[in-house]
Amino acid sequence: MTERSSFPERASIRTDLAVEARQFLTQQGHPVPGVTIEEEESQYAKVSWVKITSPAGAQAMGKPPGNYITIESRYLRQANRVVQEEIGQILARELEKLANLAPEATVLVVGLGNWHATPDALGPRVIDELMVTRHIAQYTPEELSEGLRTVCALAPGVLGITGIETGEIVKGIVQNVRPDLIIAIDSLAARSVDRVCTTIQLADNGINPGSGVGNKRLGITKETMGVPVIAIGVPTVVHASNIAYDVIETLLGQMKGELDLGIMGRLGEADKRQLIRAVLGSEMGDLHVTPKEIDTLILNLSRVLAGALNVALHPAVKPEDMYRYLH
Repeated sequence: MTERSSFPERASIRTDLAVEARQFLTQQGHPVPGVTIEEEESQYAKVSWVKITSPAGAQAMGKPPGNYITIESRYLRQANRVVQEEIGQILARELEKLANLAPEATVLVVGLGNWHATPDALGPRVIDELMVTRHIAQYTPEELSEGLRTVCALAPGVLGITGIETGEIVKGIVQNVRPDLIIAIDSLAARSVDRVCTTIQLADNGINPGSGVGNKRLGITKETMGVPVIAIGVPTVVHASNIAYDVIETLLGQMKGELDLGIMGRLGEADKRQLIRAVLGSEMGDLHVTPKEIDTLILNLSRVLAGALNVALHPAVKPEDMYRYLH
């Protein structure tokens, strides 16, 4: 977004997560009109419901109006089956409520991202694991197909691989398949390192592929596709400039009261960001950082998401069986 507003720091909220954007504005002392939040904690997870209800709230957050559901758990980075099952069941529950599907509904699941770049391969990996049924629905006896919805899936790749806008590919499929709902899965960018691969966000207003790394593409939304779109994303990278900013903030906080910080101690948010851009330069400023164990994290997360989708989309798949039908 390019328009200016009464939130001068909004442009530096370099995150795809609504809960982070709201937290950042609150910490900076800005009221956030038209934005509500509710939170709930379980043994291994924290669930937040952020709702943007007004144009002013959307402008402040830098995100369109809608519902944003965030599931956070630091345990997601661990290969803990108990934790993964709890997170998956929470995700399935929230997705089922958000989708509110009829038994006969057809769902198109789109795995966005570049399967050749591991941090961006979450969407395609989920498609690899997902249980799809559209191709066998007409051949399955009624007594066996009861409780299974018509689900089809697509991993369209990225513009650099196909030469075609992802949104154009999805729109062409939608015109032929005519689904009742699109679920788009993508890798996101976070502001905080702590949220990388530990947070899952659902949004009921669609998604703009590549927005997390500054590549604005044709949106996959109800307006562009003609059917409702639910976006599911997991932050797999963080901007280098955000890491640099956090380092400066931590350093100044530890030195405060011990040394005369001079001009550094009087720098505001915008000044610190400008200093970071000057030091990092244009190339380093756009650098994205991901954990060294990203291969394992993407594999585990893709199975959590695919299992949760199977439970949410097919009434016959019980929560305790979320891993049974993975490929």
